[in-house]
Amino acid sequence: MKASVSSKNQAARAASTIGDRRWAVVVARDPSADGAFYYAVETTGVYCRPSCPARRARPQNVRFYATCAEAERAGFRSCQRCKPKEASLAARRVALVTRACRLIETSETLPKLQVLAGRVGLSPSHFHRLFKQVAGLTPAQYATAARENRLRQGLRDQASVTEAIYDAGYNSSSRFYEKSGALLGMTPKAFRSGGSEAAIRFAIDRCQLGQVLVAQSSKGICAILLGGNPTALVRELRRCFPKAEIAAGGRAFADVVAAVVAFVDAPGRGLGLPLDVRGTAFQKRVWRELSGISVGETASYTEIARRIGDLKAVRAVAGACAANVLGVAIPCHRAVRVDGGLAGYRWGVARKRALLKKEAQG
Repeated sequence: MKASVSSKNQAARAASTIGDRRWAVVVARDPSADGAFYYAVETTGVYCRPSCPARRARPQNVRFYATCAEAERAGFRSCQRCKPKEASLAARRVALVTRACRLIETSETLPKLQVLAGRVGLSPSHFHRLFKQVAGLTPAQYATAARENRLRQGLRDQASVTEAIYDAGYNSSSRFYEKSGALLGMTPKAFRSGGSEAAIRFAIDRCQLGQVLVAQSSKGICAILLGGNPTALVRELRRCFPKAEIAAGGRAFADVVAAVVAFVDAPGRGLGLPLDVRGTAFQKRVWRELSGISVGETASYTEIARRIGDLKAVRAVAGACAANVLGVAIPCHRAVRVDGGLAGYRWGVARKRALLKKEAQG
């Protein structure tokens, strides 16, 4: 009789695990899910990352946990094979490419491929392949995009076109004007008045907050949208970039999406990928202040208005938060009412509360 009851319990636990969407990820050993959750095996007493190459456990012996700490509190120890407490392969790749991006962005001229590769400890050929896989561009293309990004930003913010040209790193205004049509797709004056968007690629994946849409332009991540309906997220992306040529990203985009999903699930780790931030000068002032709020902390809309030097702009600050399309990367969820209460959030107050709780817990 006891054996029969035990057998039924085992079958029920196996059915519960198999019915959990995370089990399919474990079966597929999907590296893009690393960091999103962990699974533990009761018969071995260890917990692993989803991509662990170890022999697959029986589903009735598997338990799922959101963090390493949670698994350890339940009495499990870290797997010595997949080392779940260490950065995942995808995260290490992103970190290397991020370092190279910062080197490119802070250099007046593009460093040679051999120099960049040496700075991150890779061979030139391996570095070139990895950079293109993660960033979606070659190092040379990224350098060109970074300079063009500085130019576009300058054309929006600077008092004159000439000032923007030189601040972006172009040494000759006459040479720039010869190429301005190819660089901007229009004259600088027309660009300042508003022009067509560049091509944007996107992908949708799951995170702990539901569905997340990640979109990238030639300059960086331009949208991180949260929701529960993939179709609605695509519609929102098209509303945000009505003039863009929008297309689904391919396999080379997978590492970027994995990095963003891991960041949304654990904001404290930082994103480390270039952003393509688009907005008015006022919105960008607000977003810079939001980005200065530390993980686990909040600031009121009134305090943010005070920091940007305009106490009368509290409603405009809230409007800038609502206009942000780079969820979590620009942490508008850290803006709260004066009494600490949670006001509106583009992707729902429940997600805002979950993000703040996650950050408070570290």
